Amino acid sequence: MGKTPSDLLPGTLELLILRTLESGEAHGYTIMERVWNASGEMFRVEEGALYPALHRLELKGWLKASWGTSEANRRAKFYKLTAAGRKNLEKEKERWRALVAGMGRVLEGV
Repeated sequence: MGKTPSDLLPGTLELLILRTLESGEAHGYTIMERVWNASGEMFRVEEGALYPALHRLELKGWLKASWGTSEANRRAKFYKLTAAGRKNLEKEKERWRALVAGMGRVLEGV
């Protein structure tokens, strides 16, 4: 049973989406599937959280969306990172690395 990103720290879902799209454009279902697989089935992204997050990221200018045809031959909205999205992703990766390092120090009693 996986956790949903909303069970975790704020910004987690956005970071998962941005990181997932770093390798190329994808539509919503593919994003959910990639996060689930890449996390070792630890993080399940629900549609009710994913699409509002995609919309927020698009409004911030971090994603660009266009309509296309999915692998199942259905009309789907495909998302890809913008230059601003890539820049923000790098910033967020560093923030998370620092957070993980700090948490590790606390857990190890350092």
